[in-house]
Amino acid sequence: MANQAEPGVPSGWKSTHVYLMATVCLIIGVALGYLIRGSASVRVPSPAPQSAAAGSMATTVPATTAPQTPSLEDMKRMADKQAEPLLARLKTDPNNSDLLNQIATVYKSTHQFKDAATYYQKAIDANPKNVPASNDLASCRYYLGDVDGALSQLQQSLRYDPKDATALFNLGMMRLQGKNDPTGAITAWQQLLKLNPDLSEDKKKAVEKVMTEVQKRGTAK
Repeated sequence: MANQAEPGVPSGWKSTHVYLMATVCLIIGVALGYLIRGSASVRVPSPAPQSAAAGSMATTVPATTAPQTPSLEDMKRMADKQAEPLLARLKTDPNNSDLLNQIATVYKSTHQFKDAATYYQKAIDANPKNVPASNDLASCRYYLGDVDGALSQLQQSLRYDPKDATALFNLGMMRLQGKNDPTGAITAWQQLLKLNPDLSEDKKKAVEKVMTEVQKRGTAK
C-alpha cells in the first residue's frame, strides 16, 4: 500500500507479519482508491508474443532482447521532460498551489520522491489547506525513510480535515508498517470508519478486512 528508499519490514517481525502485509497490500490494491504507495510506475511495453511459426525458428534466429525497466536516472529525465511546460507556467505564477501540486505529482509518479516532496511542500506553503498535497508529501517522506516526518505530516492534514479518509487510512498503514504499531493502526482505521459513514461499501469492507487480518494474525497484542 519507494530514489525508492522504501522502509523495509521492521526488525523483529516474524514471517507471519510479512505474510500479513502481503495480504493487506493485496486487499488495499484491489479495493481502495487511496494508499501509501507511490504513484504507478512508468510502464514499459512487453514484447509481442511470438507466433508458432516464429517459435519454430528459435534455433536459427537469435531471440530479441526484452525491453529493460527504466532506471531511476531514466525516470528522472522523463519526469524533467514532462514537467517542463508546467515549470514554464510556474515562472509567471510561482504561488499557484494546484500547479505546484501537478509538478510534484509528475515527480512522484516516476519515483523521484525527493523532488516531489520539494514541490508538495511549496504547494502547501502556498495553500496550507491543500490536504491532498499534504497527504502526498507524507507518502514521499515515508518512502524516503522519514517515518516520523510522514506521520507528523498526516497529523497536519488531519488538523485541516479531521475526517480525511486518505490521511486516516495512510496513518494506519504507516503506524503498522513503519512503527510496528498494529493497535495504533487499527485505531486510525476505526476513526476512518466512524467519521466517514458515507464511505463506499467496497472501501468500507476493505478497511474492515484489513483490520480483521491484523487482529487475526495476532499483531494487535
